[in-house]
Amino acid sequence: MTLHRILSWTPAAVVFDCDGTLMDTERHWVDARQRAFDEVGLSPSAGFAERAKGLHYTECGQLMADEGGRPDLGRDLAERLLRHFLALVSDSPVTMPGAREMVEAAAAFAPLAVASNCPRDVVETCLDNAGLLRHFRAVVVPDDDAVRPKPAPDVYLTAARHCGADPADALAVEDTHCGILAAVRAGLRVLGVGPWPGDETAALVDLWVETLDDPRVGGWATERAPLRATAPLPAAASRPAGAVFPAAAH
Repeated sequence: MTLHRILSWTPAAVVFDCDGTLMDTERHWVDARQRAFDEVGLSPSAGFAERAKGLHYTECGQLMADEGGRPDLGRDLAERLLRHFLALVSDSPVTMPGAREMVEAAAAFAPLAVASNCPRDVVETCLDNAGLLRHFRAVVVPDDDAVRPKPAPDVYLTAARHCGADPADALAVEDTHCGILAAVRAGLRVLGVGPWPGDETAALVDLWVETLDDPRVGGWATERAPLRATAPLPAAASRPAGAVFPAAAH
């Protein structure tokens, strides 16, 4: 029997999405979008929630404006969206099922990074509140210069480089079509997580699980921890644009 492409492999780095993958904050984006729509008296068309999932908040704001028939309100809606989200997320969001265990097990055998479309302060605050930020060598988010948001590959390319790993030797953990496209375009293997996304999205990943507490994933990560004693971790690369070290951020 052929061994599984993920479960028979030890990545040189693991790069996690944050929203909906590590932290249960997607519900806050849903609520924030609805509040922003209500404030300006607009309504989205059918299927909007799925199209908006995983987008950078500026792109989501423009999508909201376009679908509401007021493209001129893109910047205003993006600002409203972010303001409402920050207010909602301040209540210390919880981790997704199995996320804490997966991070702790993976940190025992590979350098870790986060590649997110969320604002940096949101990602770092969420992970710090959950006690997970210390496990990550870098947090990579879009910026105005060199790092474009997902579905561009930039955040994953930057995260892999910062971990000292070739993208082909790194694993991405993602929950959205937008994020999966970014990881695939960057050349990473992909572990998809969440409700079944449909055949089109599932075809892009190497393995899909409903949650990170799936026994196959937990067993795979735990079994790889002893490898750290015999195989040195990749050396840290130079600090690229878009990355920040947790130790330097606090």
